Amino acid sequence: MALLSSNVERTVRFYQELLEFPLTDIFENRDYKGSNHFFFDIGNGNLLAFFDFPDLDLGPYAEVLGGLHHIAISVEPQKWERLKRKLDDAGVPYQLESGTSLYFRDPDGARLELIADPLGEMYGKKVG
Repeated sequence: MALLSSNVERTVRFYQELLEFPLTDIFENRDYKGSNHFFFDIGNGNLLAFFDFPDLDLGPYAEVLGGLHHIAISVEPQKWERLKRKLDDAGVPYQLESGTSLYFRDPDGARLELIADPLGEMYGKKVG
């Protein structure tokens, strides 16, 4: 999955410092000079990618029919609790559902979900 970032430093602070997903690589985008392509380790062997396109004025993120609704990321329950406290401390608004899912937006408006279940489980039951 690759998203757009309107501000690389802000995106890195949000995903790496607040959400604790390490930045694994950043390099110039081969398709657009001056643009960056960068990646965060979101766990379980998965990376979340970003591009920035300075000076293209792409406008704000918008949810559209047939487009991205949200990205669900599984984290261990202890990490989920810690991240919930960090979101509270940072003043990031979220919606809590079923006691195990936090829905919130990143700095560019993309909707994220942190679910307090190990990958392959939902509400304590195996899926798939």
